[in-house]
Amino acid sequence: MSHTHSLLVSLFISVCSFAVVLGQTTSPVTNCTVKSNTSCDECLKIVSCLWCISSQKCIDYPVKNILPPHSVCPLSDARWGMCWVNFQALIISISVIAVVIIIAILVCCFRCCKCENIGSRRTDEHTERQTQLRKFHHEERKAEMRHRHDEIRLKYGLTKDNQYSRFENN
Repeated sequence: MSHTHSLLVSLFISVCSFAVVLGQTTSPVTNCTVKSNTSCDECLKIVSCLWCISSQKCIDYPVKNILPPHSVCPLSDARWGMCWVNFQALIISISVIAVVIIIAILVCCFRCCKCENIGSRRTDEHTERQTQLRKFHHEERKAEMRHRHDEIRLKYGLTKDNQYSRFENN
């Protein structure tokens, strides 16, 4: 329960941080170093800025790297989008959510394939059962006809020891 709760909280934080980042307006000043030694809120008003708590610096987000390198700012101290969202926690929560989604998709695919196999197996069993039933009825009718023919032969005295010999008029 607590793991699910923390996962939901992380997801909520991630979504909120992206929503705030998308909702922020970019100011004409793009030089983030001007906002250094102010506050995290002041720094992050510029969307392209990254706030480093340990050094109290506002820096341009290193767009050449997906993640800011440790030399620029440690991930646990980096803030981007919102001051209260730990960049490291954001990355971990997004990774966990992605893995959970991938596992859920794989489980769904596995279950669908398994259901199709069970359905085809049932169809094969049904077809085999129908074939056996038809053979049984055919053999039953064949035995019935043989029995009737034998009765007719007995009635008219046409029985012989060798059933393949020609009938001769006696």
